[in-house]
Amino acid sequence: KLAPRKTTLHSSLSNNDDDDVLNKLSAELKELAECTSLIYSYLSKPDKSVSVEDVVLACDAVDASSKLRQKSHEFGRYQLLVKLLKSDYDAYVKTAEFLSPSRIPRGELPNVQDVVYVPFTAAAVNEDDATEETTVDTNVAVTTVTGEDGQPLVADCTLEELAYNDSPLDKLLLSIFRNLVTTHTGGVTSDIPGIKGLLAQGRQYMTMELPEGVTYEDHTKAQHTMVKNTLGGLMTPVLPPFYRIFMSGIVPKLGTDYDGKQIGPWFYAPWLTSMVTPTFFGFLVGPSKPNRRSDGQRGGLVVEKCKFLQESGCKGLCLHQCKLPAQEFFKEELGLSLTVKPNFVTQECQWSFGEEPVDVVEDDSFPKGCLVGCDSRKIMAGRKSTDVLCM
Repeated sequence: KLAPRKTTLHSSLSNNDDDDVLNKLSAELKELAECTSLIYSYLSKPDKSVSVEDVVLACDAVDASSKLRQKSHEFGRYQLLVKLLKSDYDAYVKTAEFLSPSRIPRGELPNVQDVVYVPFTAAAVNEDDATEETTVDTNVAVTTVTGEDGQPLVADCTLEELAYNDSPLDKLLLSIFRNLVTTHTGGVTSDIPGIKGLLAQGRQYMTMELPEGVTYEDHTKAQHTMVKNTLGGLMTPVLPPFYRIFMSGIVPKLGTDYDGKQIGPWFYAPWLTSMVTPTFFGFLVGPSKPNRRSDGQRGGLVVEKCKFLQESGCKGLCLHQCKLPAQEFFKEELGLSLTVKPNFVTQECQWSFGEEPVDVVEDDSFPKGCLVGCDSRKIMAGRKSTDVLCM
């Protein structure tokens, strides 16, 4: 007589467990449906209708949510910022500066190239353990540092240096690259290992004593040619033709009237290039990730803290052995425009594939003068017409 009671009790517990599972599943499905609806509402909002208030409300929703719903609002906030970036760049920059880093981490912005870096929000804790925000005066007078020749200098980056963990691929590519640099500089080499040895080679080549009649302006062009030849060698003879055809849409030589004509770049070229680049250029610039260009389109890439710039501390090396030759190489050899915009305050660097670069002389975002702690300036002291090295 006891057996049926046990069976009935077991059956009752089993039914309760089944009900709990069904209730949890039903709640999760409901949450998933609501989050999907949230994402759709963000995606369907017209670009030109996005305002600063919309982004602030999205920030509020992120702070008030958790788990899947929070992720949905974070995704939506990113999409709103992208839409604002596309429709009104100046409004986007002001919004990003207003909300980052206090409400939006800098790393979660779709583009940071003109967004002023704010290290932290000053705060003080009172006796009641309440947080009191303090106002940072942005109108404080800035002392201008000048060099030995009286010309203004650009402040060094004061952020903590990033430790780079090179992969076996990074080490292999760096070794190949250094050997190619030695070849294309007529034998310039260095016993220093790693990226610092490469930069020592570059600095030695940039600051070398020039023959009679050769100016440093002429030598900057030689530096560009050296880097472009090195990049071409690194890509091997196979990759550039493949890229020109399948990414840039340049007709190969087939004996037709269209030989050499460009009908691209194909719509996917900037985006796909930004996805592949972090793997193969990390040995030079360090960690990077795809982001958006200044027009809001895909095809952007932001370098977290440029290895080349951090380890060199030299604007001349950045300009003439990275920025300008990289732009020229992509345009001339691969058929795709590229804009490289370093940030000397944070040592971030924005690469925008498919975007036409502005002449560095006319680019107001590229500061004039040498970096305060630059070793190249000390080597070049006393020589004439060296200002072209740093613009």
